[in-house]
Amino acid sequence: MPKGTLFLVPVPLADNAAHKTYTPYLKETINQLSEYIVENEKTARKCLKEAGLTIAQSQLLIHDYGKHQRGGSLGEFFTGLESGRNVGLMSEAGCPGIADPGADIVAEAHKRGIKVVPLVGPSSILLALMASGFNGQSFTFHGYLPIDKVLRAKRIKELETNSARFNQTQLFIETPFRNNSILEEVLRTCSPKTRFCIACNLTAEDEFIKTQSITDWKKNIPDLHKKPTIFLLAGS
Repeated sequence: MPKGTLFLVPVPLADNAAHKTYTPYLKETINQLSEYIVENEKTARKCLKEAGLTIAQSQLLIHDYGKHQRGGSLGEFFTGLESGRNVGLMSEAGCPGIADPGADIVAEAHKRGIKVVPLVGPSSILLALMASGFNGQSFTFHGYLPIDKVLRAKRIKELETNSARFNQTQLFIETPFRNNSILEEVLRTCSPKTRFCIACNLTAEDEFIKTQSITDWKKNIPDLHKKPTIFLLAGS
């Protein structure tokens, strides 16, 4: 019996952004699926409804791959796929597998010889890079930087140095309630001429994207508290 296909189903990055996220092909695809592996069931069901799901939600089989379900065997998530059923994989926001624990599911699918099909959708990392004006030919996403202030300052300086040395855009994020703290560290640590981009609340109604020098950022520091943000550095 042929195995099923794992479809990677993107979801919106922000509230009221469904119309910016879902393609006709995505809508067509979800209405051919009755099984999903998701990071957050509540979020997934809401997004499926917004995307135009016509199948009754009571008929869906949803596997929870939340933080309390990780670390064990992945076999239970693949019963349907191994028996020939197509299954959707959904993150809590954005694209599955990109800065997302769903990458483990995708890796397991490849090990099992299961076809993986990514659907078009929003990635905050790529949207920020597109809008930054920085080098899109060579870039690195570092995820979260150290919490310790000394280590964090050292890491920021390393990113700035690498960016200038290799002409490589450096991207990183922080837990939203620590955004202001890391912004202060960047402004304190980086050279005045270093270019810095802040991409905040991407795709939301109050989306904010701006690139300027460290010197210019110090003149008017934004409040990023509890706002999902991507930070980008381009050393000179």
